[in-house]
Amino acid sequence: MRKVKLQMQLTLDGFVAGPNGEMDWLLWNWDEELKQYVGALIESVDTILLGRVLAQGFIPAWASRVENPETADAFAQKMNDLPRFIFSKTLSETEWDNTTLVKGDLVDEINALKQQPGQDIILYGGANLVSAFIQHNLIDEYHLFVNPVILGNGLPIFNALTNKLNLKAVKSQLFSCGIVALYYEPQRD
Repeated sequence: MRKVKLQMQLTLDGFVAGPNGEMDWLLWNWDEELKQYVGALIESVDTILLGRVLAQGFIPAWASRVENPETADAFAQKMNDLPRFIFSKTLSETEWDNTTLVKGDLVDEINALKQQPGQDIILYGGANLVSAFIQHNLIDEYHLFVNPVILGNGLPIFNALTNKLNLKAVKSQLFSCGIVALYYEPQRD
């Protein structure tokens, strides 16, 4: 069965965006080692999951990277080419190529997607979508990239959790840019 892998950047105090969705705190001066780490993570993936708000910035950003000779690398091409599933309660259709709009029950949709043949699935967010995945225990791997910043207030992803979720630490790594990558898996009964 395919796995759902969450890859998300967050602050030291656990926020994925500022109170109004600000993302100006993210570190983007990634060192080569972190780029390779993320590249290895995405190697086993053939599907991207996004919420509507994130998709509106994510999809055009990767498309523009592919069009620019200075940023058109294999990673940008893969991010642009992979099939994307957009979860939205407000969109009635999608304007982007290679995307499928998902409007059904989250648990049913993800369980069906995991049963399809293919490689693993990566979940990038946004905050509300990731919170719902966490609440319904739909994530098989947590890849959290902790940025060296504290916001004090912002958008959390663990606030919808109604029961304790025990995780098993698999790997952690500090990168020279200051980001710490944490990899956890849920402890399944």
